[in-house]
Amino acid sequence: MSILVVGTVALDNVTTPFGKVKNALGGSATYSAVSASFFGKVKLVGIVGKDFPRQFISFLISHNIDTNGLDIARGKTFSWSGKYTFDLNNPQTLKTELNLLARFNPNIPEEYKKERFLFLANIDPHVQLSVLKQLYRPKLVVADTMNYWIEHEKKALKKVMQKSDILVVNDAEAREFSGESNLLKAAKALLAHGPLLVIIKRGEHGCSLFSPSFTFHIPAYLLEDLADPTGAGDTFAGGFLGYLASCSRINEGTFKKAIAYGTIMASFVVEDFSLNRLKKITKKDIQARFIHFRKMTRF
Repeated sequence: MSILVVGTVALDNVTTPFGKVKNALGGSATYSAVSASFFGKVKLVGIVGKDFPRQFISFLISHNIDTNGLDIARGKTFSWSGKYTFDLNNPQTLKTELNLLARFNPNIPEEYKKERFLFLANIDPHVQLSVLKQLYRPKLVVADTMNYWIEHEKKALKKVMQKSDILVVNDAEAREFSGESNLLKAAKALLAHGPLLVIIKRGEHGCSLFSPSFTFHIPAYLLEDLADPTGAGDTFAGGFLGYLASCSRINEGTFKKAIAYGTIMASFVVEDFSLNRLKKITKKDIQARFIHFRKMTRF
């Protein structure tokens, strides 16, 4: 089955202790769509300006991503500039230029409206609600968010959570939303707002999945080389949902396996800047790392 991804497509300027890039391909929808594309067809909805390089669109298309929902408008593409120290879990935002994203309110193409799997990447929750109203009852809705929306649009975010099956947040966002320092308590507070599952990302410490009936934790994949953690969470979410969409049945076991595949996809993307690492890997590489990861975590 195919996946519909709605979110930001951006030009990033990133500096880490290991190098830097300028006007590199980025955005929440971009990372998640490319990651999911290793498991099946993806349909992308976003907005970019006339300044968006054509080779980036060609790259998306080459990864089996339908870009008919990508609006190319007059104006400039959303841009984010950030800097990382050796504490790679906490980037410093140097500059955010919303540009066309400030008026992003997509009209979902008719041929996209019956998609069964939806990823609402990190965007304004009002936009996420607008997208949900335009679709015909997706089978599975996964939503992401960030601290800015928790602080400024919490009411709208709660409505998104009520209409979502799975919520993806990092540990700081879970604590901020719930007011709980303990992640178990934070997860219970998030589940109380409607989602069936809550995934809490913990960067280099792995991630945890919570439901009313079971809890599952998995470590991060150990790496020797790390260049840029930008987009790792979105890449995780794309791999997670991409695997689920490829399954004939979805149950506790497939959720756990999907978490592992999401972790593997995130481990690849951080090994280089932007999406450069994902340009070079194959399904065979993903499966080989998955098998190794399973050996590492089995006892």
